[in-house]
Amino acid sequence: MNEYYFSKTYSEAQRRFKDAAESVGAIISSYSIDADADEELTIDVAVTSVDDAPTLVISSGIHGVEGFLGSAVQHALLEQLMEGRAEHDMRYVLIHAVNPFGFSQNRRVNENNVDLNRNFLGNVSDYKGGPDGYASLNGFLNPESPPSRFEPFKLKAMWNICCYGMQSLKQSIAGGQYEYSRGLFFGGHGPCQSTQVIRENCDDWIGDANKIVHIDFHAGLGSYGAYKLLVAENEDSENLAWYHETFGVDFIEPLEASADTAYKISGLFGEWMQKHFASREYGFVGAEFGTYDIVRVLGALRAENRAFYFGDPKSSIYKSAKAELLECFCPSDTMWREQTIESSLRIIDQAIQALRCA
Repeated sequence: MNEYYFSKTYSEAQRRFKDAAESVGAIISSYSIDADADEELTIDVAVTSVDDAPTLVISSGIHGVEGFLGSAVQHALLEQLMEGRAEHDMRYVLIHAVNPFGFSQNRRVNENNVDLNRNFLGNVSDYKGGPDGYASLNGFLNPESPPSRFEPFKLKAMWNICCYGMQSLKQSIAGGQYEYSRGLFFGGHGPCQSTQVIRENCDDWIGDANKIVHIDFHAGLGSYGAYKLLVAENEDSENLAWYHETFGVDFIEPLEASADTAYKISGLFGEWMQKHFASREYGFVGAEFGTYDIVRVLGALRAENRAFYFGDPKSSIYKSAKAELLECFCPSDTMWREQTIESSLRIIDQAIQALRCA
């Protein structure tokens, strides 16, 4: 049944989101993104209730192709609101498709190859450099050629893991880099369109709420079908106890921890939001749902990026790279989809209960 909430395209997800939001009386605002695409691209935000009520923020699709999961979760929540199965005495802010280009084109990045969850930095001067080790890995990560079915990618990946160690390699690759504009995990040379939309409008969306919980939905890291809730607070933070009490100690993972899922990231959307609303109680978790093993996921990202820049869109290998990326971030497996929606609604319910007890 939960598979029903998953759309097949960005435009279908957008239409279903707007229809469901209208059915609960939400105010919908749409913000156009200028990009080379065959369809209109917008960030759509649905807001319900009075602006000083405790507020739940649900965001999706900052990593475009991951929007299929996040949009499905938002649709499921809106249906619960429609049917009276979710609390109405609070404000809901649903941010649909933070990266509509990536969502539309089956890319993780935006129209400028920017990983938007590395793009929320404080100053323009901060958009430079990258993790130690990325430069030496650039040739492996970003070959200037189309993907090939005959390349021994897994052997190359395992060799690098043996040389550097998994956690160190993950940090070097995915922490966020600002030098290689066609490379993986590029954070941009300044704030992107989507980033500016968030910065310029989030005060209106949040309203006068003093208590906010924000859940940003992701997929691709961790054990298949399981989830971790990643938080920007470090292990010594006094706020960590609240996250443990609200969501369960086994599910919370600080980004700075040396753990299976987390690694330190620069330019995080959620961390920027927490700093922007520092005068209020603003809890943020990145809900990360596991899919396939990390080598397969990295291989999919690498192949799609090569196909985008150097491949022929009409070729079978180009289409295969796109299909594999989608599978790695939104598996077609019915059981995975059932489990992730069920878990997501439980996370949302935990956040709602925390807001009601505030």
